[in-house]
Amino acid sequence: MENISGPTAFVEDTRTNRVVELLLAERHSLPLSIALHLVPGVLIVAVYLLVAQPLVRAIDYPSFLGWAIALVIVLYPLQFGLLWLGRRRTGRYSLRGVLGYLDKPVPRGRLVAMVAGLMAWFIVVSSVLTVLDTAVFEAFFTWLPFDDVGASATTYLEGNDRTVMIITLAASIPFTGFTLPLIEEYWFRGFLMPRLAHLGAWAPVLSTVLFSLYHLWSPWVFLSRVIFFFPGPWFVWKKQDLRLSIGMHAGTTLLMATGGTVALMLGVM
Repeated sequence: MENISGPTAFVEDTRTNRVVELLLAERHSLPLSIALHLVPGVLIVAVYLLVAQPLVRAIDYPSFLGWAIALVIVLYPLQFGLLWLGRRRTGRYSLRGVLGYLDKPVPRGRLVAMVAGLMAWFIVVSSVLTVLDTAVFEAFFTWLPFDDVGASATTYLEGNDRTVMIITLAASIPFTGFTLPLIEEYWFRGFLMPRLAHLGAWAPVLSTVLFSLYHLWSPWVFLSRVIFFFPGPWFVWKKQDLRLSIGMHAGTTLLMATGGTVALMLGVM
């Protein structure tokens, strides 16, 4: 038995080391980078269709909750994977040595001002481009097999009891409002984009395009998402500070999720 387990364990450890070296390399090949961007999106859709959608149907809750569940099931292990890579590199669970743009070169005052501007851009431009989203959805994506699918994010909540909608939104705030966008920024901007640095100024462009494609559950928003999201990756690349896209992305989703929940509670929506 010892003669079998010893060599087998050695081979498995060697393969693990090769995977770690490939993932933590300073440069990712284009096919590898595309796969690492898009596979999480494929898994999220699969988990939603196979697990989350049947579950929320059974308990008669909005499909919005199903997407939140699918995102948690896929993205939380992704975050642990980053920490595991940190442990393989540094000996402890850490994002240091795994993520780029962590040196915080932008002064705090300027950072706050830039994040505020990025959030304003995100909210205003994404709102204006809902007309484009609706046109693209009605032209190409009405066939999607998702419950309550529609061009507006609110369609994932509509048609449900008001109390149920409030509970769904309030329970989702810590996840869809903050931690899930934070994990996305760690993965897409902190982990993947620095390994496209050899592309120069094309790195934030490709990062934005692939991140927009990753959202397979809302493909009709691809064009507008590229437009309203691009400044975040661009300034992260330009200023070498991951906090800029974290502030824009997680800050905006937290603000909108909290504001939407409060508005619903007050009967404004």
